[in-house]
Amino acid sequence: MTVNKPKLNLVDITMIMVSFVIGMGIFRTPVNVAAASPTPTIFFAAWIAGGLVALCGALTYAEIGSRFPETGAYYKIFSYAYHPSIAFGVNCIILISNAASIAGVALIGAEYITKVFLQGAVNAQNIQIIIAISSILLFYGVNLLGLKMSARAQNVLIIIKISMILLLITPLFFAAPQSVPTITSAINPTMFEYIKAFGVGLIAVSFTYGGYQQTINFGEEVKEPAKNIPRAIFMGIIIIIVLYLTINYAYYRIIGFENLKTAEGIAAIMASHVFGNAAGNILSVFLFLSVLAYVNVSLMSNPRVMQAMSEEGVLPISFGKRTIKTNVLFTSLSVFAALCAFCVFWGKSFDKILSFTIFLDCFGMVLSAATIFILRKRTAHLDNTGIYKMKLYPLLPVIFILAYIFVAISIFIDTPFTALTGLGILGAFIILYFIVKKFRK
Repeated sequence: MTVNKPKLNLVDITMIMVSFVIGMGIFRTPVNVAAASPTPTIFFAAWIAGGLVALCGALTYAEIGSRFPETGAYYKIFSYAYHPSIAFGVNCIILISNAASIAGVALIGAEYITKVFLQGAVNAQNIQIIIAISSILLFYGVNLLGLKMSARAQNVLIIIKISMILLLITPLFFAAPQSVPTITSAINPTMFEYIKAFGVGLIAVSFTYGGYQQTINFGEEVKEPAKNIPRAIFMGIIIIIVLYLTINYAYYRIIGFENLKTAEGIAAIMASHVFGNAAGNILSVFLFLSVLAYVNVSLMSNPRVMQAMSEEGVLPISFGKRTIKTNVLFTSLSVFAALCAFCVFWGKSFDKILSFTIFLDCFGMVLSAATIFILRKRTAHLDNTGIYKMKLYPLLPVIFILAYIFVAISIFIDTPFTALTGLGILGAFIILYFIVKKFRK
């Protein structure tokens, strides 16, 4: 029996790519970046640097996706370029990291919604956990209906999300800017302290910009993937950079830099400056709806990595099987959704999840981007056949790789226990790979 497999077009994959990046982070992480930054200059430097790094990474992954257009490519590329044990270890921690990211984003949305309907409620944190898990379960159900249904829902949700960001920019034109107090410090920060502050700020910025690399997981499910995946990644990252820089300038002008360091519910604060407190509450509801876009798209992508791992024989064959009627990876989707729910229970707050997630991501980003050097040699025969080939090679991937090494070092200095935990988990998964391989023999 032939299974009908609908293909994603350029608009679908572009919206998916934007959804990977624009989670709820932009409505929360500017507070973390401001708190880490001694001056507005460091604050904006972190966001500009993050955008440039994201552009370098986006162009690198665009070429990787063009040269290696396979479903679950973010797993297979490690196995192809390095060794199956590296692919297994890195992708296991990336799956954990992605699940933790979903948990963190869902908790941010829950924070907004509880302030509207359950402000001052007893056991507010427990209520937020229930709301976050309910968000995951809702789009677990949507994804069970098939890829095209998930893509249609995604297109609607990302339009809501972009509309929310544009709405938050409007106070620049209608509200009076916050007066910025002059702060004098008896202690002048050293150059090392400035660099450390920049690095700590870049941790939250990296979380907010991350996600575009997962676009390559859809590979064969995209129409003309060698052309459309690079186009989607490039167009999407330009949209994101413009939106992020504009909204951060709006936060700075309207809320004020010092107030931003400790602000809660910055999106609602922005809306209330123009439309009043009632509008801030309404916006919080829409922001919660926009959370669902990130939850949905992550539930679309990550099971495809598990499918690739199943095809490599490192996960049971059931993880690669699809349902006949809807062509859904039922086992992979169900296990990943359960992992996301577990991370909500484990993390309980966004701040606890942030550094752990980014440190794990650093391994995947550095090693996956470095595969471009191997791919260029092994797929040289594809040159001049219509595939995407980035300019300024190898400068762009080198900048991207060095940036994420810098972020990893910053996390190690700031929270060494988190970094050591991540290293321990990576080592444990690599050892597990060889144990399982020996057991199967």
